[in-house]
Amino acid sequence: MVERIESPELKRAIARKVLEALRDWFGIDESREKYIAESAGQIFVAAKEGGEYVGFLCLKETGRETVELAVMGVLREYHRSGIGRQLFQAAKAIAREAGYLFMQVKTVKMGVYEDYDITNRFYLACGFREFEVIPELWGEENPCQIYVMYLPS
Repeated sequence: MVERIESPELKRAIARKVLEALRDWFGIDESREKYIAESAGQIFVAAKEGGEYVGFLCLKETGRETVELAVMGVLREYHRSGIGRQLFQAAKAIAREAGYLFMQVKTVKMGVYEDYDITNRFYLACGFREFEVIPELWGEENPCQIYVMYLPS
C-alpha cells in the first residue's frame, strides 16, 4: 500500500530507516543525512507492507513546471516486488495533479556500476528518457546521468 506522508518527523524516520539499510547505494554519510533532512520538506510517498514502511520516494520542485525525483529507496528484500513502480506511479500522479509538466531524475551513468545499471533500467522502464550526462557534477568516477519525462495531463 502506498500513501502520501505529510508529517516531517515521519518522513525523516522512514527515510532514515530505508536509506541506512541501503548503504550500497547511500554509503556516504553526509549525502545520506542530507537526503533525510531534505525529505521533511518534500512531496513524500511511502510503501507499507505488513504494517511496516519498506520504501519511499521524494519529489523536489526544481522549477515552476519541473519536479525532480530527489531520492527513492526500497528495502532490499522488497526489490523486484513492484513496490518501486507503485511508488513511482503514485508520485507521478501527484506531480501531474500539482501541474508539473516535467520530471527529472539523476543517477550514475549506465555502465559504471552494476547496482546503478539496475537503477538506470528501472528509470528507463518507468518511461524516463536520457537527457544529458554531466561527468563533473559528482566527479569523473561517478558521471551523473540525467533522465527526463514529460507529464502530460
